[in-house]
Formats: sequence, structure tokens, C-alpha cells
Amino acid sequence: MDNFSTFVVFIDQWAWIGWLVLIAVFLVIEMLSLDFTFLMLSFGGLVGLVTDFLGVPVWIQIIIAGIAAALFILFLRPPLLRRLHRGADPARSNVDALVDLRGFALSDITQVSGQAKLANGDTWTARSSSPVPIPQGAPIAVTAINGATAIVRPLND
Repeated sequence: MDNFSTFVVFIDQWAWIGWLVLIAVFLVIEMLSLDFTFLMLSFGGLVGLVTDFLGVPVWIQIIIAGIAAALFILFLRPPLLRRLHRGADPARSNVDALVDLRGFALSDITQVSGQAKLANGDTWTARSSSPVPIPQGAPIAVTAINGATAIVRPLND
């Protein structure tokens, strides 16, 4: 028997260890990423391990494991992600909670400078989102936050 045949027989006999190592590596990466992608790849590796125990040739094991992993990613991962995020808190927080918050201009607000007092009691450096200056005391609403500056628009209500 030549070296290549010996190598093929060796791979065929010990492929199950390769599948176990691959599954373990994918599970460790999944624990670090928590995205379900590597979990699906480990499921594909599990399918490859099962096909090895059934005596399927290694090259077919790899194809079947790849197809299984792709199917898991396409059809199992999306509902798992939806289920995971189903109980997420819908309340906006941090900077997102400031968008659309109302207040009033503490000083004239232009596209360059100004100050605004928001309904939550915070005082922010502000810039107008429109070229028309907002006069002191006018009602405003936050349209965006840019660093430590609130981008505001005048309220016409």
C-alpha cells in the first residue's frame, strides 16, 4: 500500500475525532460570540459525526455536514434569534431616549451654537437643524444627538 492510501485509511478511521474537535471549537467560539452562527455550524458537525458512524466516506461526510450547517443557518437560526429577542425591553435608553424629547431654548440656537433645556431637566449645548435661528424661550424638540450636542428643531404647536 502506498503512502496516499495509508493516509486516506487513517483519515477515514479517525474522522470522528476530527468531527468532535470541530464541534468543540465551534461551541467555544459560539460561547464567545452568542450569535447562533457557530452553534449551527456545530450542529452541522454533529451531522457529519453521525454520517461517519454510519460508514459514509469522508468526502461525502463533509458535503453533508456543509449542507446541514447551511440549512440550520437558514432555517433554524432566524426563529431562535427572534425567540431570544422577543423579551427584549422595547424602551429606548441613553441617547436614543433623548430623540423627540421636547424642551425650550435657553439662548438663541443657530446652526453653530446655542443651549437648550430638555423636559428631563438636562441642559444641552444645542444646534439648530434648520438654517433659521430658534429664539430664546421657543419650544424645541431633539432630532439627533451629535457627541455632546443636541440637534434640535423648532416646535410649531
